[in-house]
Amino acid sequence: MTTYLPGIAGPDPATVYASAARHLADAGFGPGDVVHVAEYVTATAPPGARERFLDGHRVPVSVVPVAGFPDPGHRFAVELTAHPGGGEAIAGGLLRAAGDLVHLPSVHTTTGAFRDQYRWCLVRLGELLQAAGLGLDALVRTTDFTATTTRAEYPRCGRPRRDLLGPVFPGAAGILVDNPVEAGAMVSIDALAGRGPLRSFNPGWDRYDTLTYVPGVVAGETLVMSGFGALDPETQLALHEGDLLMQAHYLYDSVDLVLQAAGRGTVTRLLEYVTPAAAADYPKLAAVRAERYPDAAVTSVVCSALLRPEFLIEVVPTAVLA
Repeated sequence: MTTYLPGIAGPDPATVYASAARHLADAGFGPGDVVHVAEYVTATAPPGARERFLDGHRVPVSVVPVAGFPDPGHRFAVELTAHPGGGEAIAGGLLRAAGDLVHLPSVHTTTGAFRDQYRWCLVRLGELLQAAGLGLDALVRTTDFTATTTRAEYPRCGRPRRDLLGPVFPGAAGILVDNPVEAGAMVSIDALAGRGPLRSFNPGWDRYDTLTYVPGVVAGETLVMSGFGALDPETQLALHEGDLLMQAHYLYDSVDLVLQAAGRGTVTRLLEYVTPAAAADYPKLAAVRAERYPDAAVTSVVCSALLRPEFLIEVVPTAVLA
């Protein structure tokens, strides 16, 4: 069974990877069991720490630019996904299949306008998936990272998504970060794919009828969900402006509604993006989150902003169905 480890943050990659190795061992795994590495970086990380940790084991790596972390002393974080034996290596480990899911590296380019870069990223993901005998129709979630200056252009990503994705659209999240993964990259995309028939689930929110993503997609026994903020699905109005706790309660309720639509299950992973305005109050959510999702591995990062300016937090969940 695939295991998500909580994100480990710290002042530098060497310290973080040393701590991540201890957490991995405590969970009964070793570096050879890792199927995906996500690095959350505030600046370009010097090479070496990841390579020493993996010791020749090749896995897909997602490099995710972030503005910071809830602890202002942290500069770097790692989130590991593990599966006994390291799953199935594809293309020499560039991709790894584990259970129902296929893990990919994040992708980006520095050439072209915003929509051109977005299309390039989707095409590149399709090329990578060919090595697994899959296509873009196998995607179960995309998370795109763009700068706040592109907020007005963001709707332009709808055309390449509609042209290239589907018929079962994946889940999606959109995060604004002002330090690009590479100079000139206006968007980078982190993605996850599923093997076998995919099923989408919607608690009955009509707004998704015109969108290029869905609230949740099931691959096998894994429910992969979109990012959720405090948005009324009927009026499309942001709710609880300025109140982090109320926003969190609302979006956790949204997560539960999608899980109920798909069937009974357990939330196993929560990736939470908080804005700088919410970072100081974010620790207050720990008790609420632990009570609602005691089995979830949590990774918390600070982004520059979210697509709706009123949002203080967006959560991206994964669950296993009973």
